[in-house]
Amino acid sequence: MMQAINLLLFAIEAVGYFTLMVALLHFRQRLGLGVFLTALGVMHFMETYLAAVFYVALPFGVASPGSSVFFAGKLIMILMLYLQEDAATVRQPIYGLFLGNILTVGIAWLLQLHTPIDLPRGDGANFDFLKEMGWLMVWGTTLLYLDSIGIILLYERLGHYLKRRIILRFMICGFVLLTFDQIGFFGALHYFLEIPASAFWDGWRAKMFAVCVYTALFAVYEIWIRRDGGPVSVRPISDVFSDLTFRERYNDLLNRTGRDVLTGVYDRTRMEMDAPVMVREALQQGQFATVIILDADHFKVVNDRFGHLQGDEVLKAIALRLGTILRSADRVFRFGGEEFVAVCPATDHAEGMRLAERLRWTIASSVKTPDGKPVTVSIGVATADTDGVSFTTVLSAADERLYQAKKGGRNCVVGKPGLVKTG
Repeated sequence: MMQAINLLLFAIEAVGYFTLMVALLHFRQRLGLGVFLTALGVMHFMETYLAAVFYVALPFGVASPGSSVFFAGKLIMILMLYLQEDAATVRQPIYGLFLGNILTVGIAWLLQLHTPIDLPRGDGANFDFLKEMGWLMVWGTTLLYLDSIGIILLYERLGHYLKRRIILRFMICGFVLLTFDQIGFFGALHYFLEIPASAFWDGWRAKMFAVCVYTALFAVYEIWIRRDGGPVSVRPISDVFSDLTFRERYNDLLNRTGRDVLTGVYDRTRMEMDAPVMVREALQQGQFATVIILDADHFKVVNDRFGHLQGDEVLKAIALRLGTILRSADRVFRFGGEEFVAVCPATDHAEGMRLAERLRWTIASSVKTPDGKPVTVSIGVATADTDGVSFTTVLSAADERLYQAKKGGRNCVVGKPGLVKTG
């Protein structure tokens, strides 16, 4: 009676494991594949631990659910992951488990160098057990790596002969690879934990029973759920993570909209949307907002002498320097051609002039034409509310000062009347 109950519990455990993992796999487009992979990895320690210390009596011998149900289930899940994704995806959990187990062994060795204090109850860490379990987990993951490669290759090979018999191929792969796994893992258990040889056949029969259960469950999933599509909600699961995911993706899309294709900074259309808001909000908070407009000097000569492709490289280099010097709250736009506009909230005119001079100097000292000559820029600076209370007015003032910088010999910064910095 006890053996029959244990066998029934084995079947229930397999059904529960399969149902949960397949649900995570089925809804991976909504929840993300990471949920499935994390659940797969979390079970690994329990599988190895149970396979080492927990055995029950079954009608056909003594076996552990860790090895027979959960480890077998993991290999089945990896095959299903391959069937629905690809080999590149399958390798992720295998490498992750293997490296994580190596880390476990390394940390267990390092922790022994500590001198721990005595706890009130007299409990202490069992480092021998940690090391023993660590190496078993490493060996189990190595076998899992070989099993995963083998089950995928065998499944593909059987496809030449059983092309339309997917469920049969699934079952044969489970039988063959779990037999191989039983040989390899039992050898480690026998060596490290002195598990008797009689347990080999008991464990093998339990794994074959698990394969039969998983194959039946796979048939149900393949025929009545995945093939028919199953009832699928059009709206993602309504939880806080779905809302956060939607908002992050929306913000990312918004952030990438309105980008200048060449330089990567925001374009003029985005400037007309964002800049007025930035200036208005700064003024509402009782702060200044400075607008800087710069223009590459003699840029037409660069295009004429070296071609437009080299001219594009110069513009990209200027945009890169702007992104390096300006602060995170500042926003850079390509105004047109070789002109760029920077909007700097919470920045008064004197600070804006210093920032503009730093930009001018950085560009002149680091951006070169193909023949090694420095590229210089002329800059105009205006500030709200000193030069106006709207972005359009402040930009007009900055543009007028840019014209003065050009007229005054270029490679200089011009601010409010009487404030000029030259190179």
